[in-house]
Amino acid sequence: MELQILPTISTSFIVISAVLVAIGWGLIIKRNVEGHKKVMLAAGVAALIFFIIYASRTVFIGNTAFGGGEHLKPYYTFFLIFHIILATSGAVFGIVSIISGLKTNLKLHRRIGPITSIIWFFVAITGVLVYLLLYVLFEPGETTSVIKAILGF
Repeated sequence: MELQILPTISTSFIVISAVLVAIGWGLIIKRNVEGHKKVMLAAGVAALIFFIIYASRTVFIGNTAFGGGEHLKPYYTFFLIFHIILATSGAVFGIVSIISGLKTNLKLHRRIGPITSIIWFFVAITGVLVYLLLYVLFEPGETTSVIKAILGF
């Protein structure tokens, strides 16, 4: 089985972002506000890099279908939908957390920051599991680009 380089790179950035969030959490517990700010911004950049790679790959190369058995597809699909909802809500919470922290709306930031972090840890875990299911545990299914699917060529 060949290494799927773009999915591997993009998944790595989600893991990096989660590790940085954990470090940022530790820094704020130690009251290192400046370090926390820098590390959390780096976590946001890592998540953004993931999204850029993922969106570009989806548009230009395509989505890879689940290659596991037909009997597993409903479970995979349910899990994928759960991951997508989690990732979307995590991204929204992340943006609000970053903006509230930068604008020093600390009441909001302190309230949603821990929730955002926990959501993001689950996004990273489920993202790695999706990657493993698509590219490691099973032979990858067909990859079809959005452009090809829409335009028919």
